[in-house]
Amino acid sequence: MPRGQAWDDLGTAISHVCRAGLDLDGLREAVLPRLRRAVPFDAVWGAAVDPATVLFTRTFGEGLPENSGPYFVENEYLSQDVNKWTELAQTPARVDTLMHATTSNPNLSGRYRDFFEPLGLCDELRAVLRSGGRCWGLICLHRDKAETPFSRDEARFVQGIAPHVAEGLRLGLVRQACDRTGSSAGPGLILLTRDGILSGSNQAADWWLEELGGRPGVSGLPVQISVLRTLLLRKDLAEPAPPSLRIQTKSGRWAILHASWTATAGEPVMAVIVEEASPAELAPMIMAAYALTERERTVTGLVCQGKSTRQMADLLHVTTDTIQDHLKSVFTRTGVHSRGDLVATILRHEYIPRATAGDPISPSGAFAAP
Repeated sequence: MPRGQAWDDLGTAISHVCRAGLDLDGLREAVLPRLRRAVPFDAVWGAAVDPATVLFTRTFGEGLPENSGPYFVENEYLSQDVNKWTELAQTPARVDTLMHATTSNPNLSGRYRDFFEPLGLCDELRAVLRSGGRCWGLICLHRDKAETPFSRDEARFVQGIAPHVAEGLRLGLVRQACDRTGSSAGPGLILLTRDGILSGSNQAADWWLEELGGRPGVSGLPVQISVLRTLLLRKDLAEPAPPSLRIQTKSGRWAILHASWTATAGEPVMAVIVEEASPAELAPMIMAAYALTERERTVTGLVCQGKSTRQMADLLHVTTDTIQDHLKSVFTRTGVHSRGDLVATILRHEYIPRATAGDPISPSGAFAAP
């Protein structure tokens, strides 16, 4: 196992490829072989996430069963366990191993007892991928029983490269937005029983299932639908707001999934509607992808609301010259020359010369549609 200069060289190589603007598949193919040389592993799972919700938008895995997605969704959101993503994201390190979290007693983890032990896997090393204060992805390395558990040095190595991989995910999203054209097949409707069995769908749903990386039929439902089903089961049925999920499909377009219970003659049925994201829903992601400062995002939101320079200055308690300076910075970062161009860039997201990434700004509503 490499140490010293060899480890430093691998870390440098990983940080270099993360600046190339690769898409998720390209980034995975470039990073994992180098990571495996520094931190050997027998299986891996990873995901790009929506920074607004930290819910999965794209996932990948190697060495794990293809049908493992629904189990991990339920383990994360419905079960008590250790070393969960939601808890790990709150820690300063944002990296931990199963052995460390259970003080070398992995049987304390239901995930280990139910899933890893039958597969011959023992330790796992999880890392939250953050850049610019936002989470852009998750990665989990697995090691089988024949190997030694992950060491603290290995965990620190992963911790060191995590911000670079996160930035790689963000830059990849920026690059992917080049010249996207074409339209979807319209809203897709997918009906599921309470047990998650497909009970019906419209014609457009088959197109969307393919876009989400699934296949028409019961066994081909993508993991994102399992996420929504789990969230809906967890919610009080009397709540007025059903769960929704913003995701990026395999072709690069952004979609919104909504789930709710619908009344039928028999038992309740879960209805999932899949539709292309509207420009208003994409605006916050575009602003995050361009890495605007907090004040620049606020000014951009006010531009989208149609506020004048004087109105923005009054609302933010600054001079009109300060507003103009912020606007110049926004124009430079987004590559536009006027307020009209800025609004058009947000609304016509297919023309944005870089990819988009999800993250809402402050809860002021500044990025609502004008």
